[in-house]
Amino acid sequence: MASRKFQITWKTILLPALGLLAFFLYLYLFGVDIPTIIATARRIDLSIYLFAIFALMLETFLFALSWRSLINFLSVKLSVTKSFLYVSYGIFMDIVIPAESISGEISRIYLVTREQNGTSGKVVASLVAHRLMGMSINIASLLVGMVALLIGKQLSGIVLNLTLFLVIATTASLILLVLLSVKEKWTLKIITKVIGFVERIGRGKWKLIKIKAEVIKAADMFHTSMKEYGHAPKTLLTSLSFNVFSWLLSLTVTYLVFLSLGYSIHWSIIIVTWSIVVAVKAIPLGVPFEAGLPEITMSTLYIFFGVSPEVSATATILIRILTVWLRFFIGFVVQQWLGIKAITTTGANGEKLLSETKKT
Repeated sequence: MASRKFQITWKTILLPALGLLAFFLYLYLFGVDIPTIIATARRIDLSIYLFAIFALMLETFLFALSWRSLINFLSVKLSVTKSFLYVSYGIFMDIVIPAESISGEISRIYLVTREQNGTSGKVVASLVAHRLMGMSINIASLLVGMVALLIGKQLSGIVLNLTLFLVIATTASLILLVLLSVKEKWTLKIITKVIGFVERIGRGKWKLIKIKAEVIKAADMFHTSMKEYGHAPKTLLTSLSFNVFSWLLSLTVTYLVFLSLGYSIHWSIIIVTWSIVVAVKAIPLGVPFEAGLPEITMSTLYIFFGVSPEVSATATILIRILTVWLRFFIGFVVQQWLGIKAITTTGANGEKLLSETKKT
């Protein structure tokens, strides 16, 4: 039974595979010469591309350290290794499950609370604080890139409007999330209404009194934790520093991929393009954004900024090999290992408990 649980199936890779199919269909419909893409990819400098892989791994590591500094401050102790593994697991869940903006975070809540019961409110607080930082960095990146491109007269029309819309939408989401983090009464009202709605749907069959009490307790822990962050500027600065460096490395990965193809692209183009992709992916609409949309968005934006269709398509494919497929297989290995470890730990604990019971 255990072996069956840890087998990779066609459903696991369905969305990433559909993404590639949709992207190649996009290339075909817009007349991009695929043989030229293959020829362009053949001239890649492997040493630079390997350095991009190293940058990607370091980016994930720093991102994990950023989150770890927040959660450890709340006395939920995670080792460096576990924080990296849990983040990698979350990235894997982001790729294979729609609603990418929250699925990875939910998986991290599950992994930590499975190990340290009763800490859900603190874990959620660390993730919300981490997301607020990420949203702030993305807003700043969009604005910096937009200003740089406007100065160079490279930004206009629909892309300018899209950038402005994403800045406004992300800022609005940031403000709403901050308000929910500080307004405890708002959170309690939402919890009460949601649970009441579920009970009405169940027509009295579901009694959620105990669940409601647990959720309210977790919400109280969440708000207490958020208040603690307000008195911990050193912790916030440490986490923000790791987060900023992680973000810079994510931009560096794109730059190195273009450089490996012998193409020098302006940093402002990378900043705007990557920030747009991240901003759209962060909208919690349940859209499987890994299914072709990032590839099409990235390639279209690069072409808009003057990169040739063949180089744009080739770079997009090479970038997505790293940011999706490499992370997918790393995350899958982590998922297998954590799952097997959980089973063996549970089995060992069960045997120990049985042995103690027999003795008594």
